[in-house]
Order: sequence, then C-alpha cells, then structure tokens
Amino acid sequence: MKIFQRADILLPKVDSMGDWAVIACDQFTSQPDYWERVQARTAGKPSAGHLIMAEVDLETRTEERIRSVQEAMIDYRKRKLFTKYSNCYIYVERTLLNGMVRRGIVGVIDLESYDYSTDSVSPIRASEETVLGRIPIRKKIREKASLELSHVLMLADDDQMSLIAPITEIKDELPLLYDFDLMEGGGHIAGYLVSGEEADAFDERLDEYAERQTEEYENLAGTPLLFAVGDGNHSIVTAKDVYEHEKAAHPEKDYSKSPLRYTMVELENLYDDVQEIDSIYRIIKHTDPENLLSAIQSYCAEDGYPVTWCVGDKEGVIKLDPARGPLAVSVLQDFLDYYLSEEAGEIDYIHGADVLRELSRQEGCIGFLMSPIRKEDLFPSLQAGGPLTRKAFSMGQAREKRYYLEARRIR
Repeated sequence: MKIFQRADILLPKVDSMGDWAVIACDQFTSQPDYWERVQARTAGKPSAGHLIMAEVDLETRTEERIRSVQEAMIDYRKRKLFTKYSNCYIYVERTLLNGMVRRGIVGVIDLESYDYSTDSVSPIRASEETVLGRIPIRKKIREKASLELSHVLMLADDDQMSLIAPITEIKDELPLLYDFDLMEGGGHIAGYLVSGEEADAFDERLDEYAERQTEEYENLAGTPLLFAVGDGNHSIVTAKDVYEHEKAAHPEKDYSKSPLRYTMVELENLYDDVQEIDSIYRIIKHTDPENLLSAIQSYCAEDGYPVTWCVGDKEGVIKLDPARGPLAVSVLQDFLDYYLSEEAGEIDYIHGADVLRELSRQEGCIGFLMSPIRKEDLFPSLQAGGPLTRKAFSMGQAREKRYYLEARRIR
C-alpha cells in the first residue's frame, strides 16, 4: 500500500493563473478586507476562489456560499476548464517574499493510512488537535463536491534531504506546467510535471525513507511516524470522515480504488532550510484584559515558559508553568479554554507578530506571542505524545500559506 502516491491532477485553462489561485481558506479571518479584495479581483472570472469557502464567511453567508461552491464546480467541468495530467506528481517551487524558495511535491495520500485521533498509531498523523466544530460545514461541501482542491502541507522528517532534493537537481529537464506571481503578495510559484522514470525514482526513495524512519524511531515510545500534517489538518479530517461515512453506508461497494479514498496534499521536507515553524498567536477580543492577566497568574511559575502579552501600546512577559504542559502554547490554550468558559471574550488565531500587535490595540483586546517549536522536536513529540494542542504552530506566515491551485476529480 502506497501511503503517498501519484494522482490524476487537473490544472485550469485560464487567461490568468494569478486570478485563479487563492490562499488557504483559514487565513485572514480577522481581516475581512483581504477576502473582499480577492472577491473583487475574481468576480466574473474562473477562479479557485469560487470553489472554496473562506472561513471569514462562516458566520454570515454559509448556505449561500456552499451552494455557490458546488454550482461552480459543476459549471467548470461542463465548460471543460481543466487539463488532466494522469498518474503524475507536480514538483512545486514557491518563492517567498524574502526571496527564498520552498520546495514540495503534490500527490495524494491514502486516507486508510491516516488517523487524527489522539492515540493514533497510523503512518500519517495530525500534528495538532482537531477542532471538531470546524468540520461539519466542510463536510457539507465535500459530500456533494465533484472536485477537490487542497491547501494541505504535509511534512516528511527527511534530515538526509533524500526525497525532494533530487527532483530540484533535474527540474530544468521537466515540463513546466505553471509559472506566475500569486495574488495579494503571496510571492511566486512554479510547477513542473513529474511522471514516468522520474516518478518511479521518487517512489523508490519514498520506500527507502519509510524504512529509515521505522529504524530511526523504533526505540521511541509509540509507533514510528512517517508523515505529519503540517498545515490543513481539518481538510484531511473532512476528507477522512466523508470517505468513512460513504464506505459504511455502502458496504456492498468496493472502495479500494475510489477517488474518495485519497486526498491531495503537497509534501514538503521539514528540514528544508527555508522551512519555518512559526507560532500561531492568540488574540482575545471583547474581553477585560486586566481581569484576564490577573486570572492567568495561577498558571504561571518563576522558571516557566516566557510568553509576551500585548494590550494597546503596552507589552509584558508572563511565564507559564511547565508542569501544566509540554509547550507554552498548550498551557496557554488550556488556560484560555477555562477562562472563556467563565468570562466574556472571543478567541482568534493570528499569523504574524505585527498583525497581532495591531489587532491588540483595539479596545477590549489582548494578544499573546510565543516562541516557535524546534524542528528536531516535532516528530519525536508527535510520536510519543500525540497531536499538539490545536493551532500550536504554522508553516510560515499568513501570506506564505499554500494557495489553492491544482484540482482533482473525486466524483
């Protein structure tokens, strides 16, 4: 059973790929003006933005957006908007705003090899707790969707740089599929077709990587972990739940080759130099900052994890008690869950320290900044202790997230 494998990948035939590709749906939830600009730019044009629902719309236009997404999928297929590349991977180079290049390869994972439960022993696991309340609407879209687009970034623990780096070396020999600037300051992206002998060679390296991972971590607690979901875990959870539900509802059918058994991801190497594990910060709105800071003192210790708080133009540092959890973010989240169950306030999760500080200047707001997780600690921690607390980390800043670009037929 191939855990990560080739797929039939669809790319749009459009005048402007810059208008087509849009950023992950869970970004800029506290900045609706970002999505207003995206909607204005893509109005009346073929765009992935019409095939996904931004989370900023969850509270206001849910049913309307769900219908709109599903109708757009049907319309694009009737118009034969896509070119299909069969049994292939796509090698991706994403040039970030700092000029560095992040590399990955697009394929599909077998959902039979993924389990998001806290005691999972599957080869692919969630890197953070699943917020189940975010799943129903996503499922409602996927249950009737004919196409799948993906913003998922999956991580390999490849400190030997053996998986993706060999493709980088031969990229100029590969067919170039797309090469354009991403909207809203997302940098630049290029994609290359990986098929035939090059795909065969990559598959062999995947097998070698799996063997190496099993040997390297066999002495650690837990079952050896091959891949971790770095970003977009809720999308994979949605795909898993829809697949399992349909399989259970139709026991007479053979789902071994069903498109629903798989979901598309971009696999990246955790140890690529450009790869950054950034903290996801917390902001509490519509609350009493002074009261919150007073209450959190019971979660603090003299030699604890340092966390910076921001209120208006003021900042300070608290130290959270290590006895309450393995990471600063887990202790902070435990406190916030407790506090907000008793007191007024709404939590949001923010990418970028500058954005957090700006939002924290608003009346009734307090923000928290934490240090990032070390790369070498991630896989051992996930294997031994299970998923981290929800929204524990992020792969890069908000504008560096994966854009919806490639598609795949699932019905």
